Amino acid sequence: MTLFKEPASCPVGTLLNLLGGPWTFYILWILRQQGPTRFGALKRQIEGISSKVLTERLRMLEEAEIIYRDYEPTIPPQVTYGLTEKAQDLIVVLDQLAAIAHKWYLPEHPEIGLPAPGK
Repeated sequence: MTLFKEPASCPVGTLLNLLGGPWTFYILWILRQQGPTRFGALKRQIEGISSKVLTERLRMLEEAEIIYRDYEPTIPPQVTYGLTEKAQDLIVVLDQLAAIAHKWYLPEHPEIGLPAPGK
């Protein structure tokens, strides 16, 4: 997938490139809904994502300081991901997208069972 190339001076383009990657919004949505979540639980909740792609997306979001990574050196190691303070700015957007999804898709497909916005 080729992302749009925006000049570095365009903050909107930079943000869209960051968030527009595959699975990115879905990862953020799960962390919004579930709170801090371990890697394995994230992978199980995102049907069809590979470990490699999930790792890449998580690293990218961590580098952008949108999520944090908490590593516990236990056996086996426990790695948990959660939203940072910076990510709180995105919660309004995520909740608005959830409201639109409920409005557009839930009446036609009640079997989807989307979580309520802001929960």
